[in-house]
Amino acid sequence: MRDYQGEEILVIPRELFDELGSFQGIETDTVRYLEAILDPGNNFFMDRGQAEEDPSFKQLIPYAIFHHQGQYLHYTRGKSGGESRLHAQGSIGIGGHINPVDERADPLGRETYLAGVEREIDEELIIRGSHTNQIVALLNDDSNEVGKVHLGVVHLFELENTDVKSGEDALANLALQPVEKLKGELHGSLETWSRFCVDELL
Repeated sequence: MRDYQGEEILVIPRELFDELGSFQGIETDTVRYLEAILDPGNNFFMDRGQAEEDPSFKQLIPYAIFHHQGQYLHYTRGKSGGESRLHAQGSIGIGGHINPVDERADPLGRETYLAGVEREIDEELIIRGSHTNQIVALLNDDSNEVGKVHLGVVHLFELENTDVKSGEDALANLALQPVEKLKGELHGSLETWSRFCVDELL
């Protein structure tokens, strides 16, 4: 088991996901899931090392896609990234785990979740310009070991301009790419979550 140095991450029971309606791939009916998922009575912080090995829990992962005038941010996952099983794969999603440092006092846990989203974006990207943020889908992939223990929440960020840079080494070759290229020459190298998004959302 990899040493995550005591990191705690936000999870929900897999049982709750199944009760709400488990799916494979993309689900755009986000309202039905989000209220239950972000209810603090249904989620809690768990040791990451344990969660990575236990598919009876789903780790909540914001997966932010950045768009500007028909192009989407794309990068290659570097070796310094947190998930070694995804190294060298292409991605259009920025995000990570929700941690106790993100905790806020609110009735649905929504503010805690959104605080985690903003922290992850600030850590990984340098964005000069305004942006909007909308939750557009959920992501699930039970076909591999990484996907079995994660549940993605897809955010679509509309960027005011193209002034976006990588904030860490884990995001290599960061660039805005047209949809045609993501569906074409870059498609084969995409991680599964990104492939779902490119095929069904873009």
